[in-house]
Amino acid sequence: MTEKADSLWSRPFIVALLGYFFLFLSLSLFFLLPLFLEQFNPSKSQIGLIMGIHSVIAIGVRPIFGRLIDEKGRRAISLSGIGLLMLTIPLFHLVRDAGLFPLILRSLTGLGWGISMTATITMCSDLAPVERLAHSMGIVGVAGLVASALGPLLAEEVVRQFGFSWLFNLSFIFLLASFACIFFTQETVRAVNSKNNGSDAFLKLQSLKPLLIFLMASLPMVHGAIRGAMVNFVALFSRSIGLQHVGPFFVTFSFAAILTRFWGGGLSDRYGRKKVIFPAALVIGLNVLFLSQVRNFWMLILAGFVGGFGQGLIFPALSTYVIDTLGRENKGFALSLYLSLFDAGMGLGSPFFGWLSDLFGYRTMYILAGLTILIFNVFFTIKAPEPLKTGFYK
Repeated sequence: MTEKADSLWSRPFIVALLGYFFLFLSLSLFFLLPLFLEQFNPSKSQIGLIMGIHSVIAIGVRPIFGRLIDEKGRRAISLSGIGLLMLTIPLFHLVRDAGLFPLILRSLTGLGWGISMTATITMCSDLAPVERLAHSMGIVGVAGLVASALGPLLAEEVVRQFGFSWLFNLSFIFLLASFACIFFTQETVRAVNSKNNGSDAFLKLQSLKPLLIFLMASLPMVHGAIRGAMVNFVALFSRSIGLQHVGPFFVTFSFAAILTRFWGGGLSDRYGRKKVIFPAALVIGLNVLFLSQVRNFWMLILAGFVGGFGQGLIFPALSTYVIDTLGRENKGFALSLYLSLFDAGMGLGSPFFGWLSDLFGYRTMYILAGLTILIFNVFFTIKAPEPLKTGFYK
C-alpha cells in the first residue's frame, strides 16, 4: 500500500473523493430522464425498461470488473469507466424516441457506472489509513448521499432554465471534472504481495464454508430489500394515511445518514464489525416496525431520522465485513460483490414487498419487512465469525 498520512483527510484522499462525488453527481442528473422521454409518448413499461436497464447492467458487471480492479489497478479501471460515460452521454442529444437507441445508451451508462463506481470507491479507501477503512467507506457514502440529493435539484433547475440539452452538457462537464480528479490522483497498489491476482478472490470465496457464504450474501441483500421497501413505498404509504408531504422524510433520512457516517463511520474499526452491524440492523428493523405504526407527520419525520441513523451505521460496517472476510488484497472484488448484493436486494425486494402490500396493506408489509431483517440479523450475529482486520481467511 502506498504511504499515507495518519489523517484521513489527506490531499490524495480528498481529490479522489471529489472524483467520486462528481461521478455520482453526473449520473444523478439522469433521475429526470423520464421527463425527457415523456415527450415521445412512451408507455410506462418503456420508461421503466430504459431506466431499469442501467442498474441491471451495473449489477451484472461489478463482480467481473472487481477482479480487474484488483489485477490491473484502481485508477486505470476508474478512468476507463468514466471515459466510456464521457463517450456515451453526448449521444443523448441524438435521442428522438423512447425505443432501442435510448435503451442502448442507458445500457452503456450502466456499464460505465458499474466499472467506474467500484474502482473509484476502492481507490478512495486505499488512500485512507488502513486502520480507518470503515470510516473512509462512511465518508465515501456521504459523498454519494450529497450528490444524490443535489443532482435532482440541480437537474430540475437546469431543465427549467435551459432545457434538456444542457442537462446532458452538465452531466458531461461533471464527468470531465471526475476524470481530471482521478487522473491527477496517484495510483494505489494492492494491500499485499503483487504476485497475487484477481482470481484469488474467487478461490477464497470458493474456499469459504457454505454457511459463511450464505451469511455474507444474505444480510446485504436483505438490507437492500428492506431499504427498498422503506423508501420506495413511503410516499404511497404517507398518502394512504392522509399525509401529503413526504419530502421532509427523505431530508431527515439523508441528514441523519450523513451525520452518523461522520460521527460513527469508524466505530467498527475500533470495536469490530459485528459489534456495529448488530445494533445498526436492530435499529433499522425496529424503525421499520415503528414506520408501520406512523399516524402523523412528526412520527414520519422521526422514522426518517432513525432510519437514516441506522443506514449511516450499517453501510461502513457491513461493506468492510465483506472486505475483511475476502481479504483486503481482494478489496475491489469484495466491494463489487457487496454493492451488487445490495442493489440486487433493492431490485428484488421492491416488487416482493409491493406484492405483500397489495395483499395485506402497507402497515402489514412494513411489519413483515422489519421482522425479516431482525431475524436475519440474529442469525448473522450468532453464526457469522468476526473477521480479523487483515482478513478472516488468509
